[in-house]
Amino acid sequence: MNRESMLRQLQQTSQWDILIIGGGATGLGAAVDAASRGYKTLLIEQHDFGKGTSSRSTKLVHGGVRYLEQGNLKLVKEALRERGYLLRNAPHLTRVQPFILPLYSWWQKWYYAVGLKLYDLLAGKLSLGKTRVLSKKETLERLASVQQDRLAGSVLYFDGQFDDSRLCIDLAITATRQGGTLLNYCAATGFEKNAKKKINAVKLVDTLTGTNYTVSVKAVINATGVFTDAVLQMDDHIKHEIVSPSQGIHLVIERQLFPGTDAMIIPKTDDGRVLFAVPWHEHVILGTTDTPVETVSTEPKPLEEEIEFILAHINRYSTIPVSRSDVKTVFAGLRPLVRVSGPKRTALLSRDHTLIVSPSGLVTITGGKWTTYRKMAADAVDNAVFVTKQEKRDCLTKDLAIGNRVERQSRLEVIIRNSIDADKPLHAGFEYRWADVLYAIRFEMAQSIEDILARRTRILFLDAKLAVTLAPAVSHLLMSELGKDEQWRQDQLLSFETLAKQYILA
Repeated sequence: MNRESMLRQLQQTSQWDILIIGGGATGLGAAVDAASRGYKTLLIEQHDFGKGTSSRSTKLVHGGVRYLEQGNLKLVKEALRERGYLLRNAPHLTRVQPFILPLYSWWQKWYYAVGLKLYDLLAGKLSLGKTRVLSKKETLERLASVQQDRLAGSVLYFDGQFDDSRLCIDLAITATRQGGTLLNYCAATGFEKNAKKKINAVKLVDTLTGTNYTVSVKAVINATGVFTDAVLQMDDHIKHEIVSPSQGIHLVIERQLFPGTDAMIIPKTDDGRVLFAVPWHEHVILGTTDTPVETVSTEPKPLEEEIEFILAHINRYSTIPVSRSDVKTVFAGLRPLVRVSGPKRTALLSRDHTLIVSPSGLVTITGGKWTTYRKMAADAVDNAVFVTKQEKRDCLTKDLAIGNRVERQSRLEVIIRNSIDADKPLHAGFEYRWADVLYAIRFEMAQSIEDILARRTRILFLDAKLAVTLAPAVSHLLMSELGKDEQWRQDQLLSFETLAKQYILA
């Protein structure tokens, strides 16, 4: 996957069957889906792949225990089915994660046991493990730091875990292997329409060079998440309020503050959500919150009350205290919840996805959750093909392998043989090597320090101060590989250091 070759394909293609705006989970899923069906597919993303919400999740592939409690069995069953497909198709980025639900009364223990056994039942043949009720003794053996006072026992169940932005990159690679063209740092600036007021061309700008393009299209899919309303307004100049954005933040701490390999789920927080403590990349993620916000941003900022909320709740359930000074990284993301009349709290809004077809033929897909990205993508492509009267072709993604581990490994081996120090780790205790950085630049379209330290590796999301320390060395490699000058490198460093500050708790 090379940006220069993608630009050549953009310039050499006279018309695209499907153009997708948005390089997050759903947009990338749609690109894989459309390209694998044989449609001429172009995806554009105004920043980097997975820059927004799709890199800021709780890293869970799940049916949704809370949705089960709410009685939304349709959403749970669909998500559990999709969970199974994802773990099967991307085994290198996913794994089965045991969860323990500590409970402090006997009736709670049996109430949740029944519910989680139903969770298993709904998963059917794609179940990840058998739910069990654990005694107090068994709970303490597996979850040593859990609060013991009045502990009645727990329920053990199984869900999926994954690396979200790495999955975004592998989806992009998969789409290009299927014949798709994908460009990061390329923004849609306007639509052109025919005499029937249907979109037949899209105006684009390469934000790295300022070059403008106008591309002929048959169908357009709007998969821009929290920016959905802005694209709808670009289509018809009407102010839309489809999305009700909700912010969720996560705190990342070191493993010794939450020892063991099991994750913990707190069944009820003060705002009616659940809270997770999940081992991930030798650290632990604590989250999340659900805070309505009025404005959307690619870099939402954690609120002080959200930070205190998570710290207060984890300290109620853990005997090892967690303080602000223990937090290695704090990151925030925005959920594109679909606005409905009725509930004012975003925690109560549906996580189902919504599909809208505009009079211009623009197909908008929004809402949903990471786990159901494949189904959302399939629905979007089906509708885009239908409304533009293209030949119908069957979806192939239920059984389509994601990424190409063999190709990656062989290319890394070449890099290690030919580059001094490429096999050395970026930092002791982390799995990433300098060969991974070179690979990201050469074959994964990484264009900035942030691309590498936030999404090709996950260091900014694991240890923000360490990411700042590594930035100068990364900038030198980028400058050399991309043919940039010293002023560019200095600008990159300043930009990244400014960004990283909001991931660090003062």
